[in-house]
Amino acid sequence: MPSLTGKTLFVSGGSRGIGLAIALRAARDGANVAIAAKTAEPHPKLKGTIYTAAEQVRAAGGKALPVLCDIRDEAQVMAAIDRTVAEFGGIDICVNNASAISLTNSQATDMKRFDLMMGINTRGTFVVSKYCIPHLKKAENPHILMLSPPLDMRTKWFEHSTAYTMAKFGMSMCVLGLAGELKSAGVAVNALWPRTTIATAAVGNLLGGDAMMRASRTPDIMGDAAHVIFTKPSREFTGRFCIDDRVLHDSGVRDFEHYRVDPQIALMSDFFVPDDDLPPPGVTVRALPSMGEAQKGR
Repeated sequence: MPSLTGKTLFVSGGSRGIGLAIALRAARDGANVAIAAKTAEPHPKLKGTIYTAAEQVRAAGGKALPVLCDIRDEAQVMAAIDRTVAEFGGIDICVNNASAISLTNSQATDMKRFDLMMGINTRGTFVVSKYCIPHLKKAENPHILMLSPPLDMRTKWFEHSTAYTMAKFGMSMCVLGLAGELKSAGVAVNALWPRTTIATAAVGNLLGGDAMMRASRTPDIMGDAAHVIFTKPSREFTGRFCIDDRVLHDSGVRDFEHYRVDPQIALMSDFFVPDDDLPPPGVTVRALPSMGEAQKGR
């Protein structure tokens, strides 16, 4: 199996959840991981800091660099990337995982929250990618990965949370643009999105607590799917909008049961999964309540 041994990953929002899962899967290969995030001190509602994440990366077999970085701040991003290059000698993989969410309609979305989502999701993804690109161009098999959804331009994704959807789709628009811009340079740019809800703090705190967590898969499925993408030839696999279990199924995985938080509870579909994107054989997913219903259930 292809490996990420000796590769260097720069992971935004890597202190917990999906970002950490991606970091840990790479670490098991012996990769170097820069954990770039804002959390340096423990949060009462959110597990993990850049330092605890770095400890987990080292325990998994990788090398780690915890970097305090708010990706809305261009100077902080530049400094974080410079530190990563100084520590590990370059960057092979850029993971744009950091994201902010607010499932609110126009009247319930204050402009501070709007700016936060646009600043982290869309602008942050652009600026992290921008300053990683010169280093990626020097790498042997470089990849940029956005944790963002397929561009399924349907009213149902926008009508209850226009600001959030714009911000997440902005990340996906970066995939389209940068994949085209960097194709001749051999830098792959792709997106990865989960078919089901993933057991993260965002799902637990915003979408329905323990009940929704039990209907989810663990972040490990995203870590494994990202690993498959990173080990593909960058000149051949780019500009794709990938769904986690489909990536794994296409790579030969047939058993997805071990990713379930509770095998007795039916899996819940995530937002933004296109209606015509069917799950692999043997996988059953029930429809997620609309964003409007999700808001009422908070």
